[in-house]
Amino acid sequence: MTDQRTNSLNDVFLGAMGEIQARISAMPMPPVVKPTAIALAYSGGLDSAVLLHLAHRYAKANDIALHAFHIHHGLSPNADQWLEHCRQACAERGIAFDARRVSLKKRDDSGTEEAARIARYAALGALCVEHGVPLLLTAHHLDDQAETVLLQLLRGSGVAGMSGMDTANRAPDMLGSASLVVARPLLALSRAALEQYASEQNIAFVDDESNRDPRYARNALRHQVMPALAASFPGFQQRFARTAHHAQAAQRLLIEMAAQDIETCRVGDALDVNQIKRFSADRADNMLRYWFGSRGIRMPSTAWLHEMRTQLFEAKADAQLCVTHADCHIRRHRDRVFITPRFDDDLSEMEPVDFIWNGEASLHFPAYNGSLYFDVDIDGSGGIAVDWLQGRPCSIHYRQGGERLKPAANRPTKSLKYHYQAMDIPAWERERLPLVSSGGKLLFAAGLGMDCAQVGQGGSRIRIRWQTDSV
Repeated sequence: MTDQRTNSLNDVFLGAMGEIQARISAMPMPPVVKPTAIALAYSGGLDSAVLLHLAHRYAKANDIALHAFHIHHGLSPNADQWLEHCRQACAERGIAFDARRVSLKKRDDSGTEEAARIARYAALGALCVEHGVPLLLTAHHLDDQAETVLLQLLRGSGVAGMSGMDTANRAPDMLGSASLVVARPLLALSRAALEQYASEQNIAFVDDESNRDPRYARNALRHQVMPALAASFPGFQQRFARTAHHAQAAQRLLIEMAAQDIETCRVGDALDVNQIKRFSADRADNMLRYWFGSRGIRMPSTAWLHEMRTQLFEAKADAQLCVTHADCHIRRHRDRVFITPRFDDDLSEMEPVDFIWNGEASLHFPAYNGSLYFDVDIDGSGGIAVDWLQGRPCSIHYRQGGERLKPAANRPTKSLKYHYQAMDIPAWERERLPLVSSGGKLLFAAGLGMDCAQVGQGGSRIRIRWQTDSV
């Protein structure tokens, strides 16, 4: 009977690894179809100890290099002993082992739990990149999935939250790399099954005392709520997992619809407000959430999203609307919605920077977050004379008000505001486009070009252009 149970659990693991490989192959731009190396997150506890045992057998049978990565949080007085236990366990099996120490700022109890999770996955992702391992296995199991679904329900999460943990997915925000995949081959197995397997195989593991601390949300569920559910609703973990599976299917459909809606509304890097207005409120919110997620922006609350959408739809066409998000600004310009970076610097306090051009191909201005380039004017139709500009005192600065520009001999001199509007340059971009002047005369305006009245005389000529540094 013992051998049958062991083989059954091993078969579940093998089936999960087969599903994981299929999922990786179906991902857009998969890192590898069949990785020659895999890693696992190894804390030394029961779950990861069983995963190490199963993964070791799998790796040997499939000629795959196996790595075990341990993260030392320093939160427990036993942390050094756990690290040494993991190192020895891997050495006995010939498994490549590496560890990272992470430090956490002092926080309240719930904050510590989240901070430890963030630091742990960032370190695991860094280790995967360092060792060239594209696939990271974690030891999450059926009971973990049930806890996750219940936690998300208690937090009022939507379909995405109720989806729980996926068998395999990319998590660039969590692991720090878009090429890595995190997979959970034990997700169909209960903790009781893992305990039984560990006992039968004489697998040694460490006991983290923090797992019994009820101040942490998961522990409160695990030790107080889950036993009550099990007593009244035996097998509830499987039903929660089934709910998560249905939610995952629904979430995939929502993502598919959002991707199609984005293409319908896309205008360059922006979205067309009039197209968004054609959608129902729920459909518009679904698309906007997808848009935020694709740009790496933290998901806003439903109330915040509703308020933002209301402001976007009700604003006048010429309104310079700006809605502040923790990670960015949401702006409207001429019936288009933009996501723009948040800049906290006060440009009104920015001092001009004096410079002299002595023939360089470019000059970098860190304070203005960009560079001026001086390109040879091939056709000689509108550049500045080299002899006139070279050695002349110049300055780079932001708009002060009242500047005017004549872009060509056959065009009138107009205010910069007029030219920016004609070029459809949004107001928030104008604020960060520098100007170049000499002797109180405007020579160049980024985004617009040079003033033809200040070109000087001479043979060879150059054109000035501005390039902003990558944010």
